[in-house]
Amino acid sequence: MLGIVRRNVGGAGGLYSQGFGRLRPVASAIRNYSSGGKEMTVRDALNSALDEEMAADPNVFVMGEEVGEYQGAYKITKGLLDKYGPERVLDTPITEAGFAGIGVGSAYHGLKPVIEFMTFNFSMQAIDHVINSAAKSNYMSAGQINVPIVFRGPNGPAAGVGAQHSQCYGAWYGSVPGLKVLVPYSSEDARGLLKAAIRDPDPVVFLENELLYGESFPVSAEALDSSFCLPIGKAKIEREGKDITITAFSKMVGYALKAAEILEKDGINAEVINLRSIRPLDRATINASVRKTNRLVTVEEGFPQHGIGAEICASVVEDSFGYLDAPVERVAGADVPTPYAANLERMAFPQIEDIVRAAKRACYRSVPMAASA
Repeated sequence: MLGIVRRNVGGAGGLYSQGFGRLRPVASAIRNYSSGGKEMTVRDALNSALDEEMAADPNVFVMGEEVGEYQGAYKITKGLLDKYGPERVLDTPITEAGFAGIGVGSAYHGLKPVIEFMTFNFSMQAIDHVINSAAKSNYMSAGQINVPIVFRGPNGPAAGVGAQHSQCYGAWYGSVPGLKVLVPYSSEDARGLLKAAIRDPDPVVFLENELLYGESFPVSAEALDSSFCLPIGKAKIEREGKDITITAFSKMVGYALKAAEILEKDGINAEVINLRSIRPLDRATINASVRKTNRLVTVEEGFPQHGIGAEICASVVEDSFGYLDAPVERVAGADVPTPYAANLERMAFPQIEDIVRAAKRACYRSVPMAASA
């Protein structure tokens, strides 16, 4: 890695001839996927996106703990070491501050690093580089320095791993100017947003969910094309409705969709918005939906105070207050460090029934919490 950084970025032939030209030939990354009702796991979607972007651009490389010989802690980088070699798939020591800093430095010099954190909880060891070195450099250099780097890995609570390994960093990184923060839910989200993140000239924090890696989702023929890319900052309406808007991201989108099915049986037609992007936030889509439904429930696994839901609530109050027919309901994680015990852990994070209850309160179909206390 240091050898790559030391090479002269300019000059005849550029990076490819001086550095990556010595690597083994790369086979075509365009896959012969069937366009008829194919399903793909989120894990495979992320892997294929990395593969295709590495094949298309020799400046893209992957670095992190166990990404090479072990094929990735969650097998997201499976097969990439054999295909692209150890100069583009770099195993590192357990030193997040070290390899995050090396990644930012290489991005200063025109490379496009994809830095994997085994979990975003470990990104706290590298947060100075993510925020002070990556996010602020373009502004502080008056636009002279671009930092095309992606920080990716599992975010949010897993299962039975304790407080230090079970928290959502969406609000943490979403508050930082200079960063883009993406939160995929489905396989199409994973493919299209990761490709967009790698191609973007600015630093991107890419928050995945460990419990979604093995989930399969249908993918369209368009999404399987190697040129497929989703726009950053654009939400997706997963389910149209007219009675209430439910916003969610990552794993909570699935919970919101299941809650909407239950609500439908009670005559409540819910619209579910998959945020996809936390920063920039698609305020236009959210407000347009609220102006149609006149009610809002926000859902997230993060802590309630200063959370994503709080920001969405502020945006709706500022832009669409006159359209609201009920107070905004926020469904979030409990305001406590995540418990280790399974029964308490379940109580600490939103469940489908919590979303259903919140939607019914907003639609005046149940007794308010304050009245029942």
